[in-house]
Amino acid sequence: MVISETRPDIESPIRSKSGNSKLLSISWWFKPLLVNRLGSQKHFYSSTWCALALNGFKINYSKYHHNAMSLSAIAKPILYSYWRSSCSWRVRIAMNLKEIPYDIKPISLIKSGGEQHCNEYREVNPMEQVPALQIDGHTLIESVAIMHYLEETRPQRPLLPQDVHKRAKVREIVEIICSGIQPLQNLIVLIHVGEEKKKEWAQHWITRGFRAVEKALSTSAGKYCVGDEISMADCCLVPQVFNARRFHVDLRPYPIILRIDRELESNPAFRAAHPSNQPDCPPELPNK
Repeated sequence: MVISETRPDIESPIRSKSGNSKLLSISWWFKPLLVNRLGSQKHFYSSTWCALALNGFKINYSKYHHNAMSLSAIAKPILYSYWRSSCSWRVRIAMNLKEIPYDIKPISLIKSGGEQHCNEYREVNPMEQVPALQIDGHTLIESVAIMHYLEETRPQRPLLPQDVHKRAKVREIVEIICSGIQPLQNLIVLIHVGEEKKKEWAQHWITRGFRAVEKALSTSAGKYCVGDEISMADCCLVPQVFNARRFHVDLRPYPIILRIDRELESNPAFRAAHPSNQPDCPPELPNK
C-alpha cells in the first residue's frame, strides 16, 4: 500500500473569525502529534468516527481502511540492514511480501571494525547487530520479533497459516533455523572461532541443522515449507540456503530444501530482497 501525503477523507472544519467554515485536509505530518495526544493507537480503530481537540480545532477521523496499516503508518519505515546479513534478509523478504514500502539504512558489519559497534547505532540496537526496524514510531530489533510485529499489525498477505497446527510447524522451522543454525555461524561467532576453523565450524552446524529442517519439511511441505502458501519459514529458509552455499555445504542430502529454494528464487519479493540487489552490495561482486 502506498500512503499519500494527504488524506482526502481526513478533514478539519476550521471556523475563521468571520464565522466562515473552511474544510481543510490534514497532512500526515500531524500524525505523530495525534498519536501522542491519544496515547494509544488502538483508539483509531475503536469506532468509525473519532474526534479529538488539537490546538483548539476539532478534527474528525474517518476509518478509511479496516486494517492496521491505514492509520498507523506515520512515515516510511527505515530498515537498518547489511546486504549479506541473513537476519536482515528475512525482514526484507517479509516486508516485500506484505508490500510495505521502506527505506534501507545500510550498516556495514566490516567497515572500520563494524559500524554496528558505533555509539550512534548502539542507541538503535543495544545488541550491536542488524536488523533494526523503525516503524510506527517504534524501534524494533531481532528479525523474528519484527516479522511477528508485521504479521500482527499488517495481517493482510499473511505469513502465518490460519490452521493452528500449520502455524506451529512454521514456528518450528523458524526456530530450527533462527535458533539452532544461523546464530552458530554468525559473524561474531566465526570471528571468535578464528579464520582457520570457521569454515569447518559453519559447515558442521549448518549440516546438523539442515538434517532437522529436511526432516520437518518431509511432513509439512507442499509447494513451500508448510503447505502451498509462503510463510515466515520460507523467509528464513532461503537466506540460510545462501549461507550454506557460501560455506560450501554439500546440499545434495536435502532435496526438499533445494526444491523449495528453487521455487522461491524467481518470486519478485524474494528476488528484490536478495543481497545482490541491495544498495550496499559491493559493485564488484558477481551478479550485482
